[in-house]
Amino acid sequence: MARKLFGTDGIRGRSNSEPMTAVTALTVAVAAGRHFTSADNRRHLVVIGKDTRLSGYMLEPALVAGFASVGMDVVTVGPLPTPAIAMLTRSLRADLGVMISASHNPYADNGIKLFGPDGFKLSDDVEARIERLIEEGPIAGLAEPERLGRVQRLEDARGRYIEFVKASFPRGRRLDGLKVAIDCANGAAYKVAPTVLWELGATVIPIGVNPDGTNINRACGAVHPEHLQTQVVTHRADIGLALDGDADRLIVVDEHGEAIDGDQILALIAGSWAKDGRLKGGGVVATLMSNFGLERHLRGIGLDLVRTQVGDRYVVEHMRSNGHNLGGEQSGHMVMTDYVTTGDGLVAALQVLAVLTQNGKKASEALRVFRPAPQLLKNVRFAGKAKPLDADSVKQTISTVEERLGSRGRLVVRKSGTEPLIRVMAQGEDEGEIRAAVDEVVAAVERAAAG
Repeated sequence: MARKLFGTDGIRGRSNSEPMTAVTALTVAVAAGRHFTSADNRRHLVVIGKDTRLSGYMLEPALVAGFASVGMDVVTVGPLPTPAIAMLTRSLRADLGVMISASHNPYADNGIKLFGPDGFKLSDDVEARIERLIEEGPIAGLAEPERLGRVQRLEDARGRYIEFVKASFPRGRRLDGLKVAIDCANGAAYKVAPTVLWELGATVIPIGVNPDGTNINRACGAVHPEHLQTQVVTHRADIGLALDGDADRLIVVDEHGEAIDGDQILALIAGSWAKDGRLKGGGVVATLMSNFGLERHLRGIGLDLVRTQVGDRYVVEHMRSNGHNLGGEQSGHMVMTDYVTTGDGLVAALQVLAVLTQNGKKASEALRVFRPAPQLLKNVRFAGKAKPLDADSVKQTISTVEERLGSRGRLVVRKSGTEPLIRVMAQGEDEGEIRAAVDEVVAAVERAAAG
């Protein structure tokens, strides 16, 4: 069954506009609750978390009401990272976990991510079944009065996640002597991330830890690391760590203020784990966006790079099916299934810090694992219901550019699963050729989008 409401990372849109309205949130909760309570008559449980967006105060009670109305007990935990909700869903033996977040998007957007009882994001098939129930409306399948769900707050949720994350760091090792700048994007990790680092012994420079409901991801965090880069140099920090709004991705800044993307982080962790005999599956799972340089590097140390379509859910699906324990995206999503079931920026940060504390190298040295091949990504924003990728002119341009690049490069053109953007990426060996390829496709997409 095809999905209409769910995208690559749950349901997402502009707050207080469809599908991110209180009415739709309630309807989604009713439908998801019906799906997860249909098997038996026992009490069922859902865990609900959120990031720091103003609209979370609107969506959370709507979801709570929807789940309670079909007989699900509800546990709320307040602002916590997305991976914390996945962890708590498993820890509490819940049937479902819900995260209210639009991840790296601006505050005006919001989203709903659903996790199954195993802590993994729901499959496309389950999301399609929930959508079918959504079509029946918000009053179908309501519970009898005596079967209504109960709602309570889990007061120690933050502490549980902090201990969970710390357990991923090598036992007996500490971060004493390291000065770490951490940018929490004024998002979900604004309290837990600095606490984890401080409890492990680091001198912490907290950034982006004053959320006001509208400043999440604004000129900060993994998508906008420029302020962190400046602060690392100003404070003479050993390393900078940038999370996004729901803390499921990580970008690193070295001691010179240079940003380091997810491909280099993957290479660092893969090499360390392979040396220690911890890497499973014979390699790493990444996406079509990952750099050629990463592929060459891994091949050089006897490891494979398996590529999936873009989206951490597809990375995870391949990892689970093929026995890998490390995967991720260039954007900073890192999935390490020995510890977590979804991207976790803070766990990934501790894996980077574990390598640094083990080999004594500076971040600039340790995290320059391979030489990246020339790569360029540009985004084209479009309005309304335009479908520029369906235009014959765009299809023809893409075909022409791909033929011209041949085996010397790769072109990836795709619609974002979370924003009204067309992403145009090319990589290869010749920087001029790559730039010309991207510019040509971007121009075609812009003309089509303009009508």
